[in-house]
Amino acid sequence: MTNRIPLLLPESFESNRLHLRCYRENDAAWCYEMSVRNREHLRRYESGNVMMTLESPEHTKATLIELKKYWEEETCLFIGCFSKDTSEFVGQIYVGPFSVQPPDYIIGYFADVDHEGRGYITEAVQTVIGLIFELLGAHRVRIHCDATNVRSQGVAERCGFTREGLIRQDHRNPDGSLSDTVIYGLLRNEYARVE
Repeated sequence: MTNRIPLLLPESFESNRLHLRCYRENDAAWCYEMSVRNREHLRRYESGNVMMTLESPEHTKATLIELKKYWEEETCLFIGCFSKDTSEFVGQIYVGPFSVQPPDYIIGYFADVDHEGRGYITEAVQTVIGLIFELLGAHRVRIHCDATNVRSQGVAERCGFTREGLIRQDHRNPDGSLSDTVIYGLLRNEYARVE
């Protein structure tokens, strides 16, 4: 029995309005600018996101090389979401393994500050969870989000996830206050009913 679950998705795929792909080394210049532009936007709910740690275009380039390595080693996936119409970055999806048996994956996401509220992240999440169930053989996909993050919870609910529980005061906010985490789950048979 293996202690890993598969985590190999195509490096590039599409949804109706989006091109979704692995980050590349030559994304460094725009990616750094995007990270700076989104700092305040992401501070509350995504303070630990890798995009919040970028210090310069050179550091961004090294980080993107590392993220590509994670993809190739099937450690975790950072997926950039780009508008087909404008080629602009509109958000990011994260996919990681959660447990081996039954195969359980966790996803996370954020919308670019200039592209919130347009349904891009819901569309991207729906596309990614389809690949997780169909290509990776998942039994379950989960989303964990801050209990005050109404937008994130809305994405989970629009994608057919069920609110399963609440973990009380399990993480600190950047200001030092404590927050709860809401847990959402979607099972393979539930996905089959909502697609």
